[in-house]
Amino acid sequence: MKELKPYLEANKQRFLDELLELLRIPSVSADPKYAGDVHRMALATAEHLRAVGVDTVEIHETAGHPIVYGEKMVDPKAPTVLVYGHYDVQPADPLNLWDSPPFEPVVKKTKLHPQGAIFARGSCDDKGQMFMHVKAFEMMVRNRLLPCNVKFMIEGEEEVGSVNLEKFCKEHKKKLSCDVVLISDTSVIANDTPSLTVGLRGLCYMEVEVTGPNRDLHSGVYGGAVANPVNVLCQMIASLHDPKGRITVEGFYDGVLKVSAKERKLMNEAPFNEKEYMKDLQVNELKGEKGYTTIERTGIRPTLDVNGIWGGYIGEGAKTVLPSKAFAKISMRLVPGQDPKKIEKLFQKHFEKIAPKSVKVKVMPHHGGYPVVVPTNSIEYKASEKAMEKAFGKKPLPQRGGGSIPIVAMFDQVLGVKSVLMGFGLDSDNIHSPNEHYGLFNYYKGIETIPYFFQYYTEMKKKK
Repeated sequence: MKELKPYLEANKQRFLDELLELLRIPSVSADPKYAGDVHRMALATAEHLRAVGVDTVEIHETAGHPIVYGEKMVDPKAPTVLVYGHYDVQPADPLNLWDSPPFEPVVKKTKLHPQGAIFARGSCDDKGQMFMHVKAFEMMVRNRLLPCNVKFMIEGEEEVGSVNLEKFCKEHKKKLSCDVVLISDTSVIANDTPSLTVGLRGLCYMEVEVTGPNRDLHSGVYGGAVANPVNVLCQMIASLHDPKGRITVEGFYDGVLKVSAKERKLMNEAPFNEKEYMKDLQVNELKGEKGYTTIERTGIRPTLDVNGIWGGYIGEGAKTVLPSKAFAKISMRLVPGQDPKKIEKLFQKHFEKIAPKSVKVKVMPHHGGYPVVVPTNSIEYKASEKAMEKAFGKKPLPQRGGGSIPIVAMFDQVLGVKSVLMGFGLDSDNIHSPNEHYGLFNYYKGIETIPYFFQYYTEMKKKK
């Protein structure tokens, strides 16, 4: 599709300006005070779809945030690609660690992004990557090179577990019928080393509450006589890993599928510099489950991590208090063979079991998702592989991602279709963290690559 490159070059600044406008909308789905902004982002997304030539655009209200749906059907005999993305973003906290306001995007050069990167919450996850598909669609339509039918489903609750998406998919199964789901919410190994995600870890997200005395106590009067819930919680959390880095929850590893030595060897052939990795994170040592490399730990092994912990007095100055309660949010990344619902029950049982009699514990599940492995011998994968090779000039490496996109397994179960995970971010783009950014190279390269996928996928499906 050489005809599209001039169009991309001629419209690069507009494509960037339009994305910057979307990034100024603080569509934080987790915080109710941003509900109006999330809805405003849904309206803006729908308006962009209409502007680029999507024939039917609908905003579907849910019990939470809206789902934006659109479609353009060009040929009933042609395959149909369903593009999935999300317009909601993570909370920007802690704000003091941002170099610039999270919803006032700025473009500046970095070592990994010499052409410049967009610094803003949602720039990479997932507004920038979602918007690549809108602009790629525009290029194909404007140049009359759209080879197949396209449907868009862009939701506003991915960052809070896509709680209403499965219900929507079940209720609109006919509307969403397609041959493949195309998702850009993952990464490449490096800008000179393209890759395709062939596996995602699942997720089990929990919150725990530890209660001691019926009120906050004076630490001098009661200290040493009454259990401190914060101390107890820390001890309980510390016991969740053994000295070798293995998770101690009974039954946690039951069913975990073993990865072959051949696949482990192939994974570790991906470019990775451990010293540069540590330097980027400013850590002096890496830590994890013994017997596995860093690449393996983040791709094929399950984990358990505390995402937040609080209790007692955390304001300025001192307050000598023995707190009544302590809390923590804990996430477990799961691998093939693990069921998030089963892990949820195992964790709850274990956490209650290890609690001393001096405290009471409450375990509350939030959300989760199943792990996914994508076949590499399918037409869908072969088309995405060929598209990446065409755009980058080299064949992409298959890699398993450490993150979770719970809806991928749901699409397979409910819609009966496989997904292609063709992302363009970098793992170092600080998604979910202060100073999230997305390279201009990556943004434009995604817009260039996506039409190739549509072309090759359509050709391969017709041949079959």
